[in-house]
Amino acid sequence: MREDGIDGVPRRAVVVGAGVVGLSTAWFLQEHGVEVTVLDREDVAAGASWGNAGYLSPGFSIPLPEPGVLRYGLRSLFDRDAPLYVPTSVDPGLWSFLIGFARRCTPRAWQRSMRAFVPMNAECLDAFDALTAGGVSASTVLAPITAAFERPEQVAELRHEFEQIRRCGQEIEVHELSTSDVDVPQLSPRIAAVLRVAGQRYVDPGEFTRSLAKAVVERGGKLRTGFRVRDVLRGAEQVIIKSEQEERVSAEAVVLATGSWLSRLAKPLGVRTPVRAGRGYSFTVPTEQPVPGPIYLPAVRVACTPYQGGLRVAGTMEFRPADDPLDRGRIEAIVRSARPLLQGVGWDVRHDEWVGGRPVTTDGLPLIGRTKMTGVYVAGGHGMWGLTLGPLTGRLLAEQIATGKRPALLRPFDPLR
Repeated sequence: MREDGIDGVPRRAVVVGAGVVGLSTAWFLQEHGVEVTVLDREDVAAGASWGNAGYLSPGFSIPLPEPGVLRYGLRSLFDRDAPLYVPTSVDPGLWSFLIGFARRCTPRAWQRSMRAFVPMNAECLDAFDALTAGGVSASTVLAPITAAFERPEQVAELRHEFEQIRRCGQEIEVHELSTSDVDVPQLSPRIAAVLRVAGQRYVDPGEFTRSLAKAVVERGGKLRTGFRVRDVLRGAEQVIIKSEQEERVSAEAVVLATGSWLSRLAKPLGVRTPVRAGRGYSFTVPTEQPVPGPIYLPAVRVACTPYQGGLRVAGTMEFRPADDPLDRGRIEAIVRSARPLLQGVGWDVRHDEWVGGRPVTTDGLPLIGRTKMTGVYVAGGHGMWGLTLGPLTGRLLAEQIATGKRPALLRPFDPLR
């Protein structure tokens, strides 16, 4: 018997959100024979699915609330140049969120959450392979991530993080290299130590998400952009989606995958865990030489990726409303922190400057599964790992919707927790 009250496999489903999480859910629902319509308030990959660093990195996919984040955050809370920035605000909702986040920055809470991530991390790349084998044309690139440090003593923090990940049951292959053995021409002479994390991948995130949307449409799905959802209502046999223009779309099942805007629609449906925008910035710069693979600068929290013949540079965690305009000062802060550590980079001719909201939860766990309203599900709150975990999220949630049974991997991410 189904757990969600739906009679049999839904014939039609509506997915709200055309990012990688929503589109992956739509694609895997099609694998179960479900007709899908995808709606988005703007366009495909209009949010965090476009401007992120493009890492497919199970080795770095961990819960955000951890003791190190709390210590670092308290030191740099109001520093505009710090990777973690909270502007002065009278928003009581934000401060309540941050207090809830801080309470979970304990070793015990982090280990409990990390154990929920471990099986997801073990399977997440397989979900990408299923998509590309099934017709998604954008490819993923296998490449290690090179973590570079200006001072040898800085390596200890990341090495400790990897050891904690291993203690929670996740295998991770890390090698400490001499700088003379590293074939990354972008690393400046100031780099004194390097860790190399094997078994990771990267992708052009915008291209991948657009290819995923194209595949959904080619398989018979419908895609509508500029559709701003105002209400989610339960009809006699279907769920009704109502737009701000009073247009209605209905289906037996609805998935809300709206990223940093998830709480607005999900809270009335019993999803009490709040989602806030942890905004990240990125831009693209030319390089004198080809970039061989992803580069991570842990001390300044900057991630760099080969991108369209140049280098995409991404960083910061800024707690502001998702729709606030880009703050150019945050871009300049990233440049100032990364410039001494990289060479052969055209910092002054950057383009594609971008800001987008990563959907962050107080406990660091995504929200994946059914809500209190029959036939309505949510998929979001992945923090910095929406791209890495998005396809697997879609595969598992599609299985739950089609069969009525929640996969074991999704139990820790119950939206009604």
